[in-house]
Amino acid sequence: MTTRIEDGRSRASRGVASARTRAIEFWSRLRRQPLMAAAFVFSLVSTFYWLAIASDRYVSEARVVVQKTDLAATAAPDLGALLLGDMTGNRSDQLMMREHLLSRDMMTKLEDQLSLEDHYSQWSIDPFSRLAFANSRNDLYEYYQDRVTVEFDEYAGVLVVRAQAFNPEMAEAMTTTMVEEGASFMNSSANQLAQEQVEFLRGQVDALEARAREARQAVISFQNRERIASPEAQAQTVATVIAQLEARKSELQVQLASQSAFLVDDHPILVELRRQIAAIDRQIATQNSRLAGPRGGTLNTTMEQFAILEADAKFAEELYRTALAALEKGQVESTRTIKTLSVIQQPNLPDEAELPDRLRNSLVTIILAFLIAGVLQLLVMIIRDHRD
Repeated sequence: MTTRIEDGRSRASRGVASARTRAIEFWSRLRRQPLMAAAFVFSLVSTFYWLAIASDRYVSEARVVVQKTDLAATAAPDLGALLLGDMTGNRSDQLMMREHLLSRDMMTKLEDQLSLEDHYSQWSIDPFSRLAFANSRNDLYEYYQDRVTVEFDEYAGVLVVRAQAFNPEMAEAMTTTMVEEGASFMNSSANQLAQEQVEFLRGQVDALEARAREARQAVISFQNRERIASPEAQAQTVATVIAQLEARKSELQVQLASQSAFLVDDHPILVELRRQIAAIDRQIATQNSRLAGPRGGTLNTTMEQFAILEADAKFAEELYRTALAALEKGQVESTRTIKTLSVIQQPNLPDEAELPDRLRNSLVTIILAFLIAGVLQLLVMIIRDHRD
């Protein structure tokens, strides 16, 4: 029994001695290769930092989409869009929303409501993760960009909003505030644009109303100057008179032809019929001269001038009515909710820390450290060979 104990002790002492020997050999190799030694030390320190010191970061996520409430103005559905998905319908609104959420204005609102700087600069946070020095809003904004991401999913057409904080409550509050402020921004921007359109339309309505009044006044002035209410109606009346005279002339010519068969040419009846026909011809010529003539001032010229003035008045009135209808629609658009933010996934309260990825970061740091050290070692060897 005593012999077995002594054998165990001897094997243990030999194992300790061999381990000590290997450690000495390892350190001697590191001394001969200072770059690898530096990489080894850096790897140990960084691994200790990632595994034991780095503060937990909680991530709250929300998924939103910007939609228009003006259903009447939407275009007819496209078969290609139905099969492939409408990935560009509200792309501009989504990207504008993304830029706003990542803007300084959004950071300022979060700072005013949630005190971002106080949260991110707590002493309980590790020195490499916390906001150590924020001498200006620019420093806080750069840190804010590292802790907030807003990605646009091209296929689904939604915005994915993520906010990082050092406790779950703060992460959820940040995401909730961003979603609420984003909805307010989109609707206010749309209402502001509609209000600008209303102001423009109001000016157009005033100008077109004045134009319509001037055009109508021109028509009335023309009627008063020519002492005629409707040249077209007057021309129709003259045409009716001419038609009646032509009919009477035809009757007299028939009588003249029938009487000439048994009466002499200078008979009083024939003379009277010829006199009446001549008078009708003169009256027809007079009425025709009222309708048209080479010197102007006739009813056809008056009717043409009146038609131009009346058409201009009607056109001005139609423009005024169109602008007035557009103004009424714009006033409604400027007061209602034009764009709304639909929340597909509400901001969540994180159950556990998602960041940092301690094992992954440790492995990446180790690989990079030894890779850089190997490259530098190779460069040193090349330089030494060239010197020799």
